[in-house]
Amino acid sequence: MFNFIWGVAFVIVNFGLFLLSYRLFGRKGLYAWVGFATVLANIQVIKTIEMFGIVMTLGNSIYASIYMTTDLLNEKYGAKAAKQAVWFGFFTLFASAIIMQMVLVFVPQEGDISQEALRTIFGLAPQIALGSLSAYFVSQFLDVRVFSALKKRYPAYNQFWLRINGSIGLSQFVDSLVFCSIAFYKVYPLNVWVQILLTTYVLKFVISAAGTPVLYWARSFRFREEEQD
Repeated sequence: MFNFIWGVAFVIVNFGLFLLSYRLFGRKGLYAWVGFATVLANIQVIKTIEMFGIVMTLGNSIYASIYMTTDLLNEKYGAKAAKQAVWFGFFTLFASAIIMQMVLVFVPQEGDISQEALRTIFGLAPQIALGSLSAYFVSQFLDVRVFSALKKRYPAYNQFWLRINGSIGLSQFVDSLVFCSIAFYKVYPLNVWVQILLTTYVLKFVISAAGTPVLYWARSFRFREEEQD
């Protein structure tokens, strides 16, 4: 029960910081959010927890917010802006994976206390990074494409919820399938792998759906530089 209560608080904090980043920095804040969210999600996913007897990984909350960010960019600034954010996140994830692997190669001095901790966190990085990069690349561009298609088919202002959940529902399933197939290949037994796959997808979709009112609120934000554009 503690993990559930703490998890709800965790989601609220993630949504709050997402809104704050956009409110304070406008469109640039959304790009910044995509950048560090991809890195944090890649670190958090290493930790597994149990909730209601089901094994799941962390990282779902902040990773779901990336889809929310690209959908908000697509809604307010167009598909080109959303694709740019996807590429920005992809580069951030790629660059951080390379840098941290190089960090691990350095020979630590005798009194160092961080090498083993870093190795524990980033030791699976090549496999997880490959899974993250592949899943991110495929699912994020799919999300942009599906959202754009739904925007043409259902362009009404009050149909924003349909565009959000329709695109995220499909793209997050593809993301979960690709990521778990690569990142956790031979890492967990099949029954645990299936639990992680299903809980990862369901959690991300539920979190994204819960974030729909947050996106409606964010869409109402107005910035002086946008008015000048």
